[in-house]
Amino acid sequence: MIDGEEEIAVPSRRNGMIDGEEEEEEGLFEEVLEEFDTETPPHLRPLAEAAHSGNLTALTNALDNLSGSTDEPLEDGDTALHLTCLYGYLSCVQLLVQRGACLETKDEDGAIPLHDACAGGFAEIA
Repeated sequence: MIDGEEEIAVPSRRNGMIDGEEEEEEGLFEEVLEEFDTETPPHLRPLAEAAHSGNLTALTNALDNLSGSTDEPLEDGDTALHLTCLYGYLSCVQLLVQRGACLETKDEDGAIPLHDACAGGFAEIA
């Protein structure tokens, strides 16, 4: 008892995880990656990964090696321009526009990249 308060026994855990949960947790992350990979056509995966990460060098390389259009949907109808606008990657947005990405392409919800920039709070892109 500390200062009149009762002590409560709590089983020890590692960061809230019990034995065996680590493997389960890792499996969940792998499923998300696999879902991303299967959702995106193989020839667009480097473009999708660069758009998600905001890596300008990777985006440049992906565009240089792209065997399709920059306006092809990567996931959920979103193009690379939609994703870079949504995440606020201004330099990536500028590169995509310079390379001919369409500002008027709509995703499956009918939103154009400008809508995604506004939704993300990125006025400098809008």
